[in-house]
Amino acid sequence: MRGPSKSLPKYRKHKATGQAIVTLSGTDFYLGPHGTKASKLEYDRLIGEWLANGRRLTVVVTEQQVTVVELCAEYWRFCKTYYVKNGKATDEQAGVKAAIRFLKVNYAKSFAKDFGPLALETVRQQMIDAGNSRRYINQNIGRIKRMFKWGASKELFPVTVFQALQTVVGLKQGKSKALETAPIMPVDDATVEATLEHAPKIVADMIRFQQLTGCRPGEVRTLRPNEIDRSKDVWLP
Repeated sequence: MRGPSKSLPKYRKHKATGQAIVTLSGTDFYLGPHGTKASKLEYDRLIGEWLANGRRLTVVVTEQQVTVVELCAEYWRFCKTYYVKNGKATDEQAGVKAAIRFLKVNYAKSFAKDFGPLALETVRQQMIDAGNSRRYINQNIGRIKRMFKWGASKELFPVTVFQALQTVVGLKQGKSKALETAPIMPVDDATVEATLEHAPKIVADMIRFQQLTGCRPGEVRTLRPNEIDRSKDVWLP
């Protein structure tokens, strides 16, 4: 089965009016008299914006119509293609989902242009009341800010909306009622060595690799042989 066509929508002549026309996502756009420089420039502009939006028209036409839940839906479509590594979703996708859930509790139907610092602080308080840790809350508030930054870049609302949200600073240690978690310390070498005796060979090799390189478990799992130069005694990435 053939995949979807990647060709661009055609610049055409509308016979009844003599106008240039292009059809994007099922909607006809009239560009001006066919064959003129102005109509071709308008075609280039519309095609450029259509491609920048993932070959889709912007779902919402004016900033007054953009609700928070619509912003969340559009941003989630972007995240599903952006936060991907080696063809698989990264942990950031789950993080974005968690942040969006809190946001939609009280603000789903609110206009995105009206979502300000006080609203963001209210969402943050909901996270505190739910018993989340300070670090986790700061991460999610950062995700919400990035979503509004993305929305502003797509001209869904004025950039001043995102700029105002930037005034909400992260929670400081000991300055809020958010849960403080103990730092995760490294496992001592003696415990690691004792564990290696009982681990399957592949898992044991992965652990030894982490000890030597300091990389993360996820980085070990996705590492491929062709990404390592093994031509000399000392292997290099």
